[in-house]
Amino acid sequence: MSDAVIPNKRKAAIIMVAIGAEYAAQIYRHLKDEDIEQLTFDVATMPQVSSETLEQILNDFYELCLAQKFIAEGGIDYARDILEKAFGAQNAAALIEKVTHSIGARAFAFMKSTDPKHLYTFIQNEHPQTIALILSYAKKSQASAVLSMLPRNKQVEVAERIALMDRTSPDVIKEVEKALEKKLSSLTGADLAEVGGVKYVAELLNSVDRGTEKFIIDEFYQKDPELAEEVRKLMFVFEDIINLDEVSIQRCLRDVDSKDLMYSLKGSSEEVQNVIFANMSKRMSDTIRDDMQYLRNVRHRDVEAAQQRIVAVIRALEDSGAITISRGGDDMLV
Repeated sequence: MSDAVIPNKRKAAIIMVAIGAEYAAQIYRHLKDEDIEQLTFDVATMPQVSSETLEQILNDFYELCLAQKFIAEGGIDYARDILEKAFGAQNAAALIEKVTHSIGARAFAFMKSTDPKHLYTFIQNEHPQTIALILSYAKKSQASAVLSMLPRNKQVEVAERIALMDRTSPDVIKEVEKALEKKLSSLTGADLAEVGGVKYVAELLNSVDRGTEKFIIDEFYQKDPELAEEVRKLMFVFEDIINLDEVSIQRCLRDVDSKDLMYSLKGSSEEVQNVIFANMSKRMSDTIRDDMQYLRNVRHRDVEAAQQRIVAVIRALEDSGAITISRGGDDMLV
């Protein structure tokens, strides 16, 4: 069995067997019941593993433990310096990525059931960077609700900081987490989504009400047009067409170039194709299906460009009020 195709849970089972029953039992005491059940099943059903694969898995685990230890002792820069000297720049970067992702996945877990209104009450007067960090670790439904409650000038600053956020030191995360947990001692809070970035702020703005979204995007265009465009492109993707109502899809198809439609469908899922074809006349559907059969060697970038042009049509129709893209908040059809 190749290491490249061994799932992480299976690797954990292999490590448990390799370290022996005595040490494995000590680890079991710190695991959740569902993890113990899964791990035990993987141990019981484990196939033969070559000595080379076992050695590689144990080495990877050892390096990961070292990375975790170094980050805990001296922070990311300290860990990177030591790991680069020991394993090279590429391996060091991969190890730090794994550890910081693991740290992030556990951060702010106490917020899981916190009501957005309570969360807003406790963080509204914090520095925008602190608010951005907290919202980056909140569920999108919580983060979008809190973002909508913030004053207009703070909405833009917080959203911008989320979009530009890359990595945050585990020490800073722990410090903010500890302070917030103390404030929310009588409450609970949120699962971690991946921290910050353009994709996250796009998903966040997709969840807020249309007024908040438009205001923030307009301000982004004033402050940083490139960032605004990057966020805007991610806010409604071609595949989201399946979430539009039939009338809106039919209205969009009237303004879409037939060649763009053909290229877009060529590179889309069967579900998307079925939805779009269902909202065409039979004659148009048959024509495009026939033309697609003769479309060969289509480049991926051409498909993406065509899909992006269709998305632009959809967004233009929404801006003009011709169609409505359903969102969270108060953006409901009546």
